[in-house]
Amino acid sequence: MTEHSKHDEEVVNSDGKKPLKMEEAVHIEVSDDIPPELEALLHTEPLLGLTDAQVQERTAQFGLNEIPEHKTNPLLKFLSYFLGPISYLLEIACILSGVFQSWIDFGILLAVLIINACIGFFEEARAESALDALKNTLALKSRCWRNGKLVEVDSSTLVPGDIIALRLGDVIPADCRLLGIGVTGEESEGTLQIDQSALTGESLPVQKGKGVTAYSSAIVKQGQMLAVVTKTGINTFIGRAANLISITTEEGHFQKIINSIGNFLVAITLAMAIALFFVRVWAVPDKPKDPLGERVRHSLLEVLVLTVAAIPVGLPTIMSVTMAVGASQLAKKQVIVKRLTAIEELASVSILCSDKTGTLTLNQLSFDVPYLSNRGNTTDNFEGTGVAYTEEDLLLTSFFASEPGAQDPIESAIRAAAQERVTVLRERVEQDHHIPGFKVNNFIPFNPTSKYTEATVTDLTTQKKFRCIKGAPQVIVRMVGGHDEATKAVNDFAKRGLRALGVAITVDDAMTKFEMVGMISLLDPPRPDSAHTIEECRKLGISVKMITGDQQIIGKEVAHRLGMHRTILDASKLIDDSIDEDALIDRCVKCDGFAQVIPEHKYKVVELLQKRGYLVGMTGDGVNDAPALKKANVGIAVEGCTDAARSAADIVLLAAGLSTIVDGVKTSRAIFQRMRSYALYRIASTIHFLLFFFISICAYGFSLPPILILMIAVLNDAATLVISVDNAQISQRPDKWRLGQLLTLSFVLGILLMIVSFAHFFVAKDGFGLTTLPEKGHEGVENAGKLQTIMYLQISSCPHFVIFSTRLPGYFYENAPSWTFIIAVAGTQVFAMFMSIFGIKVFEATAIGWGWGIAVLAISTVVFMALDVVKVAIIRSWSFELTVKLYPTKSRKALLEERVARRIVKERALANIAKCRKVLYMTMGLVAWKRTLKQRAKLTNGSASTVVVL
Repeated sequence: MTEHSKHDEEVVNSDGKKPLKMEEAVHIEVSDDIPPELEALLHTEPLLGLTDAQVQERTAQFGLNEIPEHKTNPLLKFLSYFLGPISYLLEIACILSGVFQSWIDFGILLAVLIINACIGFFEEARAESALDALKNTLALKSRCWRNGKLVEVDSSTLVPGDIIALRLGDVIPADCRLLGIGVTGEESEGTLQIDQSALTGESLPVQKGKGVTAYSSAIVKQGQMLAVVTKTGINTFIGRAANLISITTEEGHFQKIINSIGNFLVAITLAMAIALFFVRVWAVPDKPKDPLGERVRHSLLEVLVLTVAAIPVGLPTIMSVTMAVGASQLAKKQVIVKRLTAIEELASVSILCSDKTGTLTLNQLSFDVPYLSNRGNTTDNFEGTGVAYTEEDLLLTSFFASEPGAQDPIESAIRAAAQERVTVLRERVEQDHHIPGFKVNNFIPFNPTSKYTEATVTDLTTQKKFRCIKGAPQVIVRMVGGHDEATKAVNDFAKRGLRALGVAITVDDAMTKFEMVGMISLLDPPRPDSAHTIEECRKLGISVKMITGDQQIIGKEVAHRLGMHRTILDASKLIDDSIDEDALIDRCVKCDGFAQVIPEHKYKVVELLQKRGYLVGMTGDGVNDAPALKKANVGIAVEGCTDAARSAADIVLLAAGLSTIVDGVKTSRAIFQRMRSYALYRIASTIHFLLFFFISICAYGFSLPPILILMIAVLNDAATLVISVDNAQISQRPDKWRLGQLLTLSFVLGILLMIVSFAHFFVAKDGFGLTTLPEKGHEGVENAGKLQTIMYLQISSCPHFVIFSTRLPGYFYENAPSWTFIIAVAGTQVFAMFMSIFGIKVFEATAIGWGWGIAVLAISTVVFMALDVVKVAIIRSWSFELTVKLYPTKSRKALLEERVARRIVKERALANIAKCRKVLYMTMGLVAWKRTLKQRAKLTNGSASTVVVL
């Protein structure tokens, strides 16, 4: 090797120039700091190992080599789902229903509480399964030197300082340092080829030699060596990933939204219920002569009925049913939803962080565009005969020099490409190493010293023998005597992150003179659908960022091929102490991704983006992706993922590639629109309901029979369940709840609905002489009953028809509802109309006749169309500035100031860019004008010369 090195330094081309130096891609190893006190325990005698006493002592100090489990009491976990604002109100109402022996209400409320708790309990039990899956990736048995003997032990009993034997196919049981010693103690200068793609995301197996750390759960692909255990259990590389998963227990975005809506509805319901109770007991009692205790009981029952009707009992159920229907739709597209609320959150995702290896790429080396030399080329004459070797020549020559049955990924990629693209190989009957028309006489496999494989081949047609070599580019270039063009090609491959292999063939009878055939380039290529998926995500307003453990140059090359920008930063940019957190978040937002990351880096990227208010999706397939998948608002495990990734994710893709994500986003946005339309309708209905009855009871002592109030609540919510199959518009931008807009719009619609209800009330009461309280005699009772039934029909139909408006952000006629939805909503109100027209004593409904029945429903139809105009006007005029004015909070004000400052900076930058562009265009115009003048001058001079010659 020393002679070769000296020769390389001294060799010069015939023109006196030194040959180009070949650039080699260097693998950057993730550093793993060992504290001094631990380092002192790692100097174990290799062929003796630890004694049983030492193992026992270190087990007590470091614990077992396993990921600790933190189990939650199942009963306590189940009971935790009975907490929350809506649950509290339902529980109070349930207790009061039992006290007053209103058993139907009691049964309905109790069933709703138990069903919601069961859904939450069974949907949210995935943290334990994620930890179990990580635990299952560890090796179960290991070969270890103990008490001077090589024995097989449980991997869980390994401790720092143990000497373990690593061989082909072994799953590494703990983080360990390679000793450069063979399993039986012989010194070795070789390396281990280790596949750690599931841990780090690197697309290629890495070569690791003496002194380098090999990580737990990586797989040995080639070689054998002793190693000393450095870290075990939760302290290993994979253990830190498990720890990140276990500490990620944040409340989901959807749950926060539901809690916010619930808090709002509970607050106004309780405030009005308490006020109404005191009014009915003391200020405007229904029966003032009754004893106080009886008035309290009667008022509590009345308030209870109103509260039960006002509480959005169906809110969790309708949301769950809507998402469950969506999950079923996605399952047909091979997208499995593990956590239902992830569907809503996927609709709001604005940044998608994607792992590269195995997600955006195929995670298998493939033949890329090669460099092909000319036939007859030499060190000084690269042109040769002027006829280039073909791709088939290159692949066939490399196939000759390939080892049959080798499991090495590079050999497999070359053999696969040759068998696919070389005609003589593709058309052969027997798919073995038999090559029609040729005979391989001798084969020399790869070894770390020579760094190439060699085959001696006979052409059976001409009986001519030749040697083929394939190996490290620098070695092949040296074997042909130097080749600057091939070196340039290799350097270009290296700059783009491509793995290169040189191929050469002998051209003389003595088989000693090699000629360069070309350079093979290998890359883990993008999936066929990845570029299209990224473009589709952009159209849907989602920014895609590549987060990879692979080298930065490889990340840049893959990003370029996917149509992304090449702003892929090194992971060190995530731990820059010279800038504050806001600047670090800006860096994450503006770049196109990060390279050479470890699980903690991926986790941090997601965390930083979430701090800026982005809803983040994360896709991945490896153990290294699991913490970030769990941390993200929506974790998406791709096809072929590890158990750890699958368990940590919210959504699992069964089809290869990311194309199904686009289907998932579109479906989730349709579901989001359905849920938002229901929420808007339900909040507006609750406000209308509470305001109307609070005022009517306080001012006029008017209310509806409890059975009619419950009819409104049950029928309307039951009919609204079909919103889960309604047609919906799909937004081209990530959806947001915009709670300020939602609550403001709900208040406006609720107040307008209340005004319409009071208009009906006064027209019926004062215009038609109907009474609010039953008077003496049959006619007085019937008059009061008619007014109650008219108001029942109006309060049932008018808010319910408003859902035809709330289902769209635009005008109601822009997108037709489904027939199922129309029939369900209209059907309940037609039933209510006929019940009101003819009267049903069981439901305490008095007959009001055809005139009132048709008139009320017709007015309700016209009203929803009028309110639709109000809705569109509010939505189109809404802005964040308006939110800050209506709901001023310290955080909103600060965010608005920050947005304004950024807008000013952006406008200034755009203005400067416009100026620069103007100067550039003027300069280009001047250059073009000068060029035109020169061309004209040349033409003029040429004409003059012609005249002189003549």
